[in-house]
Amino acid sequence: MNDPIRIGVVGTGRGKTFMNPAECTGLKLAAVCDRRPEKLAVIKAKYDTDGTLMTFTDYDEMLKSDIDAVVLANYFNEHAEFAIKALRAGKHVLSECTAMSTLSEGVALCRAVEETGKIYMIAENYPFTKQRLEIKRVYDSGELGEMLYGEAEYCHPMSNNTTYKYAPGEYHWRNQIPSTYYCTHAIAQIMHITDTMPVRVNGFVPQIKDQSYREYEFRQQDSGGVIVCQMDNGAVVRTLQGAFRTHSGIARLYGTKGSAEVERQTGNVVIYHSEVNGKELEPYRSYEADWPEHGELASEAGHGGGDFWVQYYFGEAIRKNEQPYLNVYRACAMSSVGILAWKSVLSGGMPFDVPKWDDEEDRKKYENDNWTPFLKEGDDPADHPPRAVAWKPHPEARDRAKAVWEETDYLGLGWSKKDIDMSFDKINMN
Repeated sequence: MNDPIRIGVVGTGRGKTFMNPAECTGLKLAAVCDRRPEKLAVIKAKYDTDGTLMTFTDYDEMLKSDIDAVVLANYFNEHAEFAIKALRAGKHVLSECTAMSTLSEGVALCRAVEETGKIYMIAENYPFTKQRLEIKRVYDSGELGEMLYGEAEYCHPMSNNTTYKYAPGEYHWRNQIPSTYYCTHAIAQIMHITDTMPVRVNGFVPQIKDQSYREYEFRQQDSGGVIVCQMDNGAVVRTLQGAFRTHSGIARLYGTKGSAEVERQTGNVVIYHSEVNGKELEPYRSYEADWPEHGELASEAGHGGGDFWVQYYFGEAIRKNEQPYLNVYRACAMSSVGILAWKSVLSGGMPFDVPKWDDEEDRKKYENDNWTPFLKEGDDPADHPPRAVAWKPHPEARDRAKAVWEETDYLGLGWSKKDIDMSFDKINMN
């Protein structure tokens, strides 16, 4: 192993995942950035084993340090801005999902990677569970033929109190995100298994009249989003994401010779074949997948082992000076699916083409597309697309959310209790 790759982590929440990297990844924690000094003190006490860990409340100052790479675990709608700054400061970037929140940010991000030559990878972990890696192995062997249709889901319900805690304030991204936007956990699984790219997108949301099951929910989001993608090989992929009331992270695909899926009940990989294939293949087998390597380390990591593999492949890309599989073009493709699907929802299900992110001539058409549902304080909501179609707030949701926000030490975006009180005056609760 050469000299370790010195990383600076932005964000002390989700960012903790990246603060104790395995030695084989080649990464070493060198700096942490967060706007809250009290959080940095806790991190320093836990992770500064040799007295060299640098802490910053100013991101620009961290970029002036001697770190080699930045891990972005900041807010969902701020990743592109932070990534571009890091790239132009000569740092490699591992960015949490999503890559960008507008199409124009995607264009600027691709250009920054191309101009700087630095490594960029999206930290999408769902493709790297042992089940999905096994399905990819089977698919790559040719046993399933070519994908005709695929499905993937990422549904993560939370109680209202938990949501209030994780989304403190009207302008927190979790309170503004449309139900199609958090799509990378789903679409990335199929893209990685089959090595295909989305080229056209349609989006839909449930619009049932009875919304009583969402009582006291403050987050301005529909129950979930359904996305239908045409892939570049002609196949169709359906993804489901959002806060449906049941956890789901399934992956399933149908090929010209057979099909595969992750069984919900057991977590096993299941392979199916039909007699019409003309081969003497077992029609059905269900088995527990195993890791290709580094199984002990992966098994200890979060998100089914995926958190280990994104760090491993990021370190490998830097050492080889080769862009990783989950490069900036795939990152922008999977991220733009959620944005375009929301445009489709608001257009009655019309299809939208996915930009060719590796083609400057094509992506140039989107360089001024700043369309976004995310509001900043002082923005006029009329200048932004709506964040939901069927969501309606309960009159008591404001008081219940406020009570939780006042109890937590994390008010978000530097807000005070006075700021929170003022923000409620801007929300039409009728």
